[in-house]
Amino acid sequence: MNYPEAPLKEIFPACHHLVGPEKWEQLAGELTRAGQGANLPAIIRAQGASLILPPYLPELAELEAATWACRGEQGKLADRPEAKILNPSLRILNCSWRNLATVLSPGERPESAPTPGSETLLVWLGPRSGRVRVQPATDDDLLALKITAEKLPIGPTALKHGVAVANLHRVVEQARNKGLILAPEPLLLRDPDNFIPQGKAFERFLKPRVFTLQWHITQACDLNCKHCYDRSSRQTMSLEQAFYVLEQLESFCAARRVRGKVTFTGGNPLLYPHFNTLYLEAVKRGFPVSILGNPTSRQRLEELVAIQAPTFYQVSLEGLPEHNDFVRQDGYFDRVLEFLPILKELGIFSQVMLTLTRDNMAQVLPLGEILRDRADLFTFNRLSAVGEGARLLMPDPADYQAFLREYMAETVNNPVLGLKDNLINIIRDQEGRKPFGGCTGFGCGAAFNFLTLLSDGELHACRKFPSFIGNIYQEGLNDAYDSPAGRRYRAGSAGCRDCKLLPACGGCQAVIYSSGLDPARDRDPYCFYAQAPGLPG
Repeated sequence: MNYPEAPLKEIFPACHHLVGPEKWEQLAGELTRAGQGANLPAIIRAQGASLILPPYLPELAELEAATWACRGEQGKLADRPEAKILNPSLRILNCSWRNLATVLSPGERPESAPTPGSETLLVWLGPRSGRVRVQPATDDDLLALKITAEKLPIGPTALKHGVAVANLHRVVEQARNKGLILAPEPLLLRDPDNFIPQGKAFERFLKPRVFTLQWHITQACDLNCKHCYDRSSRQTMSLEQAFYVLEQLESFCAARRVRGKVTFTGGNPLLYPHFNTLYLEAVKRGFPVSILGNPTSRQRLEELVAIQAPTFYQVSLEGLPEHNDFVRQDGYFDRVLEFLPILKELGIFSQVMLTLTRDNMAQVLPLGEILRDRADLFTFNRLSAVGEGARLLMPDPADYQAFLREYMAETVNNPVLGLKDNLINIIRDQEGRKPFGGCTGFGCGAAFNFLTLLSDGELHACRKFPSFIGNIYQEGLNDAYDSPAGRRYRAGSAGCRDCKLLPACGGCQAVIYSSGLDPARDRDPYCFYAQAPGLPG
């Protein structure tokens, strides 16, 4: 190994410190005599016994040589790649000593001394920090590196090894966050003229890495809920058409450099005649799949788990038993409570959703108590008074604000209570807390990181109100997304344009629409943010 002009002790400071000046001079002399191609770790290994050197010193020298080599890789990290690749500076060292990284800083007392035992160390240059990082490799790290280096397809790999697609995406994403993997920047971007982050806390809401297709695969349903948004008769897509949708989603995600997710819903998605076949195909193509549906049998769930458990399974309750069964169906409350333990037994994450109205707002927290140890997550959305829901009453804005504050206080005591409504960000801001992602993880994600597909191919910005942007069979997903209608819904309300909370909020366009207002101009009528445009600060 040819070392640069720098003195050896700058390349190997920890080894120099541990060996001491006299023995170091002997090692340096042996290295000079060995000539071209010699390397210090080999010299240390050969002279270790005679010089009575620490037995782990050869591997420590290899580690320091790797860290030095990393520093010269800065130029290779300047440009973003066109596809996921391993960090060019990455070195993988298979060591027979553990805790070597703890003695890299000479003069500092190590937390623990090196001990015999196998350990794989990763050495790389952080692409953002520009600093050399050294960490023991986790199993997840090594899995992510293997997937990336060998270009393993996520879906088939997950099915072959019985691993969740979402988990494989997760380990790759974690490795990307560490800088072990370099990836192209996503091309789903908020319009910088409309969404101006006021502080770093809001910057993360401008560029999603995941796009979700909420797929209403069928209108068929075994319920007749009083707040249903759409009972229209729509054509059920064929299996061939459904596979075409998956191809469209693949193409869209590749073009936008994002990962895709599929949420199957309806109607009741399990009533789609080819559901298992479509479910398997979505997993094969590497899409994490979730289900928004109704309670079903254990046997039906086991069929899906045999393919792969959904990322989550969501059912709905509309309040306490009497009110819920009035809205949905007699006996439905008990059906859900009997269904939730089955999800838990099969290892499926369970979510319960409530559509909040004037009549059930006071029942939310009592229902949360019932669900405390039964569900993994309980959240709510405000009613959008369209379709059958137009016959129900929306809450009074002042009452809703008081409810939100009570709900937020109770989240400290009840872990099942989740955060979803974008307006919760107002309370978090008032309390000096960081914003959260709201409805879709990016505020109002309508036609941004989220689209709704109906069974006849219609694409909508949001399912909760008429927001047509195109038809997947006619325009295709890419063109519909880029349509004038898509851009209009993506821009949100001009009334929110100067609000600092906009990147994480934007109110609810469905509520704006169903209140008789214009989602492109008017603010959410429930907004109570004191610093919002047009309000006294």
